[in-house]
Amino acid sequence: MNPALLDLQPYPFEKLTALKAQVTPVDLPHIAFSIGEPKHTSPAFVAKALTDNISLLGKYPTTKGIPELSETIANWCEKRFNLKPESINPVKNVVPVNGTREAIFAFIQAAVTRSDDALVVCPNPFYQIYEGAAYLAGAKPHYLNCTAEHGFIPDYDAVDASIWQRCQVLFICSPSNPTGAVTSLDTLKKLIALADKYDFIIASDECYSEIYFDEQNPPIGLLEACAKIGRDDYSRCVVMHSLSKRSNLPGLRSGFIAGDQSLLGPFLQYRTYHGCAMPVQHQLASIAAWSDEQHVIENRDVYREKFAKVIEILSPVLEVSQPDASFYLWAKTPINDEDFAKNLFAEQNLTLLPGSYLSREVEGAIPGENYVRMALVATLDECLEGAHRIRSFVEKQMNTHK
Repeated sequence: MNPALLDLQPYPFEKLTALKAQVTPVDLPHIAFSIGEPKHTSPAFVAKALTDNISLLGKYPTTKGIPELSETIANWCEKRFNLKPESINPVKNVVPVNGTREAIFAFIQAAVTRSDDALVVCPNPFYQIYEGAAYLAGAKPHYLNCTAEHGFIPDYDAVDASIWQRCQVLFICSPSNPTGAVTSLDTLKKLIALADKYDFIIASDECYSEIYFDEQNPPIGLLEACAKIGRDDYSRCVVMHSLSKRSNLPGLRSGFIAGDQSLLGPFLQYRTYHGCAMPVQHQLASIAAWSDEQHVIENRDVYREKFAKVIEILSPVLEVSQPDASFYLWAKTPINDEDFAKNLFAEQNLTLLPGSYLSREVEGAIPGENYVRMALVATLDECLEGAHRIRSFVEKQMNTHK
């Protein structure tokens, strides 16, 4: 077997399962704030498009997919990110994928040139696929700590030139999983300049880009930053998007990668061997989802209400504030994050994810330590009940240690 498999750490949810097995929870209905799986209702018109075309189960899909899907995605990108008209060619600049997780992993396998000094640079804390994809592509991950001091965005100015020289792919996640921080236009411009200077690819994971709180200020994307500097060929830049969070369709497994055609052409060739074509009925349902914004606006309204009310409940007892975007709360814990998660589960039957499970130790520091990630994906009532349980737990902790 591939020896790089030995470098893979257990997935965060495996660690959480082992942690929960150490205790027996109280007899309360379980509330899950741990996994970022949207629980809002999926759009009925998307389900209808899927069932109306179920007869296409008897048809092999092509790797590139039907032209109408790539055309719809290209039009959405141009409108959402204020791109130059027709700068996103549906044939050359778009590849439909089975969700961002699959795309992230597969793209790194195609993009990395194996060598002893190859690096895939990523934020820390991070989505663990970045790390696993790097190891299995024959590279090593290099972690850039994201701390409160820098707004939970890496301090790119502190990165040594030797790291950029070895970097083959830089991952950015904006809005961030787990912190919700959004990378600014100035920072994106800086990273594009670094990519040109040191000849690396920027891969921007933007699957939370459509969950934000100010309707007048949506998060900027990497392609939009390219457009603002006249980089209409999107050289060295690719973005990943998904319908899972935007449209509450995690089971559809539908997304896309878009950007530099010189990268996406070889990536499409790789995918013809990878065997991961999206079923045609899923493509038609995806067209319906990408073509409608009203359900996305309504979805943001629900998240906006949940965040406002949950933060109001929790802020008197926890260091927590509204993120720039996404559906995560990144809360500082008064005790060790593992102990916090374990004891909360035991005493309130509520699960959330210890921040240290999403981080690696760098220079003696684990940036996710003493934080927890809360995914506010359940109904409003369940989120409020969960917030009250967390507050009761913290208040009990505070009284115990007086």
